[in-house]
Amino acid sequence: MIVGTAGHIDHGKTALVKALTGVDADRLAEEKARGITLDLGFAYADLANADDGVPSPAGQGGRITGFVDVPGHEKLVRTMLAGAGGIDFALLAVAADDGVMPQTREHVAILDLLGLTAGVVAITKADLADAARRAEVEAQVRGLLADTGLAAAQVIPVSTVSGEGIGALRLVLLRAEAALAPRAAGGAFRLAVDRSFTLAGTGTVVTGTVLSGRVAVGDPVVISPLGLPARVRGIHAQDRKVGAGFAGQRCALNLAGEGVAKEAIERGDVILSPGLHAPGDRIDAVLHVLPSETRPVTTWFPARLHSHAVEVGARIVPLSGDLQPGQTGFVQIVLDRPIAAAVGDRFVLRDTSASRSLGGGRFVDLRAPSRKRGTPQRLAWLDAAHVVQPAQALARMMAIAPVDLPGFLRDRALDPAEGPRLCAEAGAQMIGTHAFFAAGLAALRESLAGTLAQFHEANPDLAGLGREKLRLTLQPRLPKEVFLAWLQGEAGARRIVLDGAFVRLPSHEVRMTGVDEALWARIQPQLLGEHRFRPPRVRDFAGEFAIDEREVRRVLKLAQRLGRVDRIALDHYFDRSVVREMAAIVREVAARGSDGWFAAAAFRDRVNNGRKVAIEILDFFDGLGLTLRKGDLRRINPHRADLFDT
Repeated sequence: MIVGTAGHIDHGKTALVKALTGVDADRLAEEKARGITLDLGFAYADLANADDGVPSPAGQGGRITGFVDVPGHEKLVRTMLAGAGGIDFALLAVAADDGVMPQTREHVAILDLLGLTAGVVAITKADLADAARRAEVEAQVRGLLADTGLAAAQVIPVSTVSGEGIGALRLVLLRAEAALAPRAAGGAFRLAVDRSFTLAGTGTVVTGTVLSGRVAVGDPVVISPLGLPARVRGIHAQDRKVGAGFAGQRCALNLAGEGVAKEAIERGDVILSPGLHAPGDRIDAVLHVLPSETRPVTTWFPARLHSHAVEVGARIVPLSGDLQPGQTGFVQIVLDRPIAAAVGDRFVLRDTSASRSLGGGRFVDLRAPSRKRGTPQRLAWLDAAHVVQPAQALARMMAIAPVDLPGFLRDRALDPAEGPRLCAEAGAQMIGTHAFFAAGLAALRESLAGTLAQFHEANPDLAGLGREKLRLTLQPRLPKEVFLAWLQGEAGARRIVLDGAFVRLPSHEVRMTGVDEALWARIQPQLLGEHRFRPPRVRDFAGEFAIDEREVRRVLKLAQRLGRVDRIALDHYFDRSVVREMAAIVREVAARGSDGWFAAAAFRDRVNNGRKVAIEILDFFDGLGLTLRKGDLRRINPHRADLFDT
């Protein structure tokens, strides 16, 4: 268990930790000289192995309790926040002589915003107060905690001078540790860095709380948001050398790697499993504004954001109108720089002058859109994504739109191996990388059929609807490769027909008359075979068949609508199978080129054609977006590389 102190300056937090553990958490010379805590302090102890005259419960020995001691000065609340992010249990110190003070109130508000529901209150310096004063301070504390998650916390008078109450306080901590539910063993590894330093003969060391997953000696990790790769050389967990660290422990990691130095790692960085590295600077969240705040949170409201150990400037955009004091709602947080975070992480907002806390909440979507962020569909999506239990969140999100499952797992710090189980629990059907709800998939299939039917009715002479236009009509947020995978599945089930870049219903056909088919039967053989890359033009067919050019042109245009040919240039048509073949040749030539770039001559030589026709063919592919041109060179457009796949 990790215990975090809280309370006003000079209310005895550090002395309390020393009385419980025997360790002075003030490590800086200035702290010892001035008698106040200026930075985070740490102590560890087996609380069952104490000599304070109070017997410990049987079977409690062997557990190491970690303490994070935080400063109480109003100017150091940012440091307090850096230490409070990963604690399991709050130890609130309130001096008997002072009673509840300003930083007592702010620390309690912060603990509540961070979701702390387990804690104890120590009325310190009890030797300075009589029974009436103790009762008065306890009443103040009860009133302060009444509307928070710590409302049920025990209140114990203690004195580090006389030893009064220390044993009773220790027993409360032991019972809390025994009752503490272990953090989930699953998930990918994350450690929030609150300190980094260099040890002679050891190298770079970072310390922090393991937020999820496990880490072992030899594991590769990434320092995020910097993106610096590293390897774990050694681990201390709860102040003991170990081979692996787990969620809920305070760990010190000895890191190695090129560029991995104390100066490269800052408080607020996160050590991650490599697959989790995807920092973001635009996050949608749910925000609760403290009732004590004096003004509403309006669009582009400036603030300082604290989450775990990171602090960063932010602008807040409420998504459903201004948030008044005491209200809760969805907001978009636009950060000054990217941070490493996870869905569900708690955060606290403070004003830009660092004089007060404004509110706090949880992150909901780490990949928030900059446009259409407050639409009804978007708010419904956030309401679904806000659900804490992953399988329930996945099911609710799929009911609105397909879900990028790798992104869902990554942003929730879940192990990819958990994907199949979550899909089974949520009733998901995978297509490519996206999870679809069965009902949502049926609705999408119905929309597909309806859209194509309407298109065919309005355009009976066209072969089908363009694939990309269809995607933008049905599911614009679905990646092209996932949409194509779905279309291929629908085509495999014979619900649609894929014809190059076009999609049609199986029942739709653009038919030629018998006369047209007869002319086409004379034309087609000359579009194939040895001369397929340089077929005759309209005038050539007209001259050979002794018919009007307009008639040849009309039949070829009809063949184009049927998907049999493509018009490469004016009056120059190529069979569709040949166009697919040429597209494959273009990809082949590009693959052999320098960095993917190739000259027209390379394609010309490959198809054994003249320069003019080769250029016309490449211009055709340019127009479709298959190729990108730069001067005399071209390369495959990665976003349209699959244009002629089926």
